Amino acid sequence: MARLTGARPVAARRWGCSTAFLLLLLLTVQAAQKADLSGDTTAATINHSLTLLQRLQELLQNGNGSDSVLRVRSAASDEAKVFHTHQLLLSLQSEVFESLLRNQSVVTLHEPPETAALFDKFIRYLYCGGVSILLHQAIPLHQLASKYRVWGLQRGVAEYMRSHLASESSQGHVVGWYHYAVRVGDAALQESCLQFLAWNLSAVLGSAEWGSVSVELLLLLLERSDLVLHSELELYTAVEGWLSRRQPEAPVAERVLRAIRYPMIAPSQLFRLQAQSAVLARHRGAVQDLLFQAFQFHAASPLHFAKYFDVNCSMFLPRNYLAPSWGSQWVITNPARDDRSTSFQTQLGPSSHDAGKRVTWNVLFSPRWLPVSLRPVYSDSVSGAIQPVRIEDGRPRLVITPAMSSPDFAGVTFQKTVLVGVRQQGRVLVKHAYSFHQSSDEAPDFLAHADLQKRTSEYLIDNSLHLHIIIKPVYHALIKVKK
Repeated sequence: MARLTGARPVAARRWGCSTAFLLLLLLTVQAAQKADLSGDTTAATINHSLTLLQRLQELLQNGNGSDSVLRVRSAASDEAKVFHTHQLLLSLQSEVFESLLRNQSVVTLHEPPETAALFDKFIRYLYCGGVSILLHQAIPLHQLASKYRVWGLQRGVAEYMRSHLASESSQGHVVGWYHYAVRVGDAALQESCLQFLAWNLSAVLGSAEWGSVSVELLLLLLERSDLVLHSELELYTAVEGWLSRRQPEAPVAERVLRAIRYPMIAPSQLFRLQAQSAVLARHRGAVQDLLFQAFQFHAASPLHFAKYFDVNCSMFLPRNYLAPSWGSQWVITNPARDDRSTSFQTQLGPSSHDAGKRVTWNVLFSPRWLPVSLRPVYSDSVSGAIQPVRIEDGRPRLVITPAMSSPDFAGVTFQKTVLVGVRQQGRVLVKHAYSFHQSSDEAPDFLAHADLQKRTSEYLIDNSLHLHIIIKPVYHALIKVKK
C-alpha cells in the first residue's frame, strides 16, 4: 500500500477531474446499453466498462491523484494502514465518508482487528463494485458496510450469508451468524439461520458449534416442533452435554430441561436417564412432574389419558423424527420420467400403549400431474381434436393416504411432513419441508418451483429425488373428566 505523502493540490484537482470524467463516461456507457435502439439492425453496443473499472482500480492501487487519505488503526498493530483515496468515489458510495471528508483530507479510523484486516477489500469494493468473500470474512465485511452505510455491500453480504448456510466449515458458522443477526437486527438472516438449524439439527448437535449456542437460541430451538432429528432422546443427550459444559444457573437449566418432550421418549429410556443422568439427578425436582406425566402417558390408553390431561400442547406433539417408526426415506431415481408409488408402516402413536399397532401408508408421486383446468379436453371446433398439453404445464405431486382405517384411529389425527434433501457444498442437508394435515392427502405447494427435467436441478442428487416422509400422530382431547 502506498505510504502517506505530502499534499498535492494541483495533481489532486487534475486527477479528481479525471475520476469524475471516468465515472461520467462509465454511466454514459451503461445508459447507452439500456437505450432503445428503435429496431435499427445496424445498431451495436461498444462496451469498454471493464477497462474503465480496471483504471479505477489502478487509481486505488497506485494512489495517483488522491485527494484524501485514510489511516486505519487497530489495537492489534502499532502501524496504521494507509490508503490514498479519492473523495468523489468514496462519497458516492458512503454518506459517512462524504461527511468525514467534507472539511478534511486526512482521516484516522479506528477499527477492531477483524475489520481492519479486511479494510483493503472494503475500499476496493467502493472503487470496483465487487469483492471476493470467504465464510469467516462475512461478519467483519457486513460490519464495515453497516458502519459506513454502504447499503449495497451490506445487502450483498447478507445475501451471501443466507445462501451459504450449508457451506462446510471446520468450526461451523451458522450459530455465529444467527447471534450476529440478532445483534444487528437483521430479521431475515435471523429467520434463515433459525430455519436451517431446525431442519438440520442432527448435523449441528454433533458439531463444534453446538457448544456456542446461546441460552436464548437454545430455548427458541426447543420450542419448535419442526426440529429434524433422529429422536427426542438424541435431543436430550445433546442438551445434557450443553448443560454440562456451560453450567448455567439453576433457573436457566431447569427451563431448558422442562422444554424436553419426555412423553416422546420410551419408558425404558426414561428409566435409564433417571438412573444415569447426572444433570437430571441434579435438577430432578424441577422436572419430576413432567417425568411422572410421561410415565402415565405411556401406561394408559391415549383415549383414557386424554380425558384427564390436556394433550393439545407441545409436550405431546412429536417433532420431525427420522427414526424408522415415524416414517420412511424414499429415493426416486429419474423423477421426471413417470409416476411412482411406495408404501411403508409407522407406529400408530408415541404412547407405549400403541407401540404394537401399525398404520400402513401408500404414497404416490407424479412428476407431471395436471390440475383439472389444464387437462386435455375434446374440442368442438375441430372434430376429435384434443387441446395440446405441454409437459411443463404439469407440476410434481405427492399423495399420502392411509391404506386402512381402524377404530384405533379414534382420537388420533396425522400430520404429514415431507423433507427434501439437497446436496450443498458436498453435504446432504434438508432445504425444503412440506407439512399438511390429515384432512388433506397432499401438500398443495409440493416442489412448486422445482424443475425436475434438468439433471442439474438443485432438488436432485445424482439425478435422484431424496425424500423423507414423516408421519406425526397427534392425540386430541376428548370428554373431560373432573379430577
